[in-house]
Amino acid sequence: MPTVYITAPPDAADALAETLIDEQLAACVNRLSTTSTYRWEGKIHHDDEAVLFAKTTDDAYDDLVDRVQQEHPYDVPCIERFDEADVLESFAQWRAESVQE
Repeated sequence: MPTVYITAPPDAADALAETLIDEQLAACVNRLSTTSTYRWEGKIHHDDEAVLFAKTTDDAYDDLVDRVQQEHPYDVPCIERFDEADVLESFAQWRAESVQE
């Protein structure tokens, strides 16, 4: 089962997380505050961002990515998939039951 790593501006992160939960594309979305340093259009930027960890399923992953791309304010959003090698069975079961497939 994948966890999806997403970065977003702080003012867009809550709405994005709520959309993923409301549409049952994720069972849970964790949010952490961070500062990102990156190069964009030839300049180095330092911006406050939110990191979202969206817990989803293999079947819902593509729909989650599509929805994030639709709602995300960035031209090139960071969306990365991490697959767990080992996960507590009761958590995996809850996640599977919480995501609409």
